[in-house]
This record gives sequence, C-alpha cells and structure tokens, in this order.
Amino acid sequence: MKSTPSDRPFGDIERILGYQDAIDDSAPMRVVGPELLALSCFTSQFCAALIRAAEACGGFDPHPDDPVPGHELSLTQISPRLFDALQNDLGSRVWPKLQQHWEHIDYFGLNDAFVIKYERGAQEELRLHHDVAQVSGSVKLNDTYTGAELEFPRQQFTNADLPVGTLLVWPSLVTHPHRSTPLLSGTKYSLTLWFELPLQLN
Repeated sequence: MKSTPSDRPFGDIERILGYQDAIDDSAPMRVVGPELLALSCFTSQFCAALIRAAEACGGFDPHPDDPVPGHELSLTQISPRLFDALQNDLGSRVWPKLQQHWEHIDYFGLNDAFVIKYERGAQEELRLHHDVAQVSGSVKLNDTYTGAELEFPRQQFTNADLPVGTLLVWPSLVTHPHRSTPLLSGTKYSLTLWFELPLQLN
C-alpha cells in the first residue's frame, strides 16, 4: 500500500509549518443568519493536525487579565510561521469574499488567532460577550462532542450544524454578543480569529 502524506511520520509538521493540505474552498460563502456568514476554510485533515499540534504544545490555560478567560493557545505559540501563513491566506482568499457582503471593510491583518479548548472539569462554557475586533471568526475544528455550541442569542443562531473546517464570521463589538453553551460530553476545539481594527489616523 502506497504511503500518503498523512501516513508519514512528519505529516503533521508538513501540514502545519508548510500550510499544506489546509485550504478548502468546496462550499461558497453564504448567509446563515443576520449578518452571519459561513464559508469553507480548512480541510478536516488540517483541522485534526492543528488540534494535535496545539495539544503537543500544551499550555491551554486561562489568562488572568483576560476579561473573558478561556483555555486557549495562540497560533504564534504553535508556530509564528503558521500564524503568518494563515494571515496571508485570509487576506488574499477570504477577505475579498467578505468585502462582497461588507463592502466598506479593509484588511489590516489578524489581531490574534488562537485554539480554544472545552473539556469536562476544566473550561466547559464561555459567558456572553463581544470581541474587540473589526470582524470576528470561528472555525469548528472537530465535532466529537455534544453541547458547547457557539450561540448568538440575539440572532437566534448556533453553529451546531456547520461542518468541521467551516469559518463563521460576524461583525464585532456591538450587534453580535455570543457565548459557548455548556459542554455535555467529549472535548471541543475551535479556532478563534480576531481581525484587526482599522488603523486610526491622527
């Protein structure tokens, strides 16, 4: 049987550091709720590799100064090279699609990107909050859990039915408070994206 990249010992390293087998463009951008957009972003293989890389790094700890503390790990802690590749990909591939819906947004890169982990006995939910960003995004990295849905009460929407690898995006700060409902079983991983606010001109 012929060896495939995922069978080789360093398949995850190739995927993460080389951003290989990452991109999925199979489903077009669509409106899934009031000012909520969803589009294919990552392959399931890349999502699984990202989870394994995050677990290998460890450090899923809440930050004491975070007003909404979560058990999270920044992509820069996994690999600055990965963060740069993601930032460039989102700017060239995803942002132009978002501008078709929100024509007045401009791309200033990522403020942060981090994997967040939910498990029983640790972080099991996340309280209702807003993000400080121009646009926020969340990629579902796995689906082997119940509960822990990303919920937007005002828009009456959750990401429960979105496939693994789907990017959900929304405007930040005012209209889209969101939370993660209580985890019931399994372990949930997601990738949170905060797109940088516009630069202020003096």
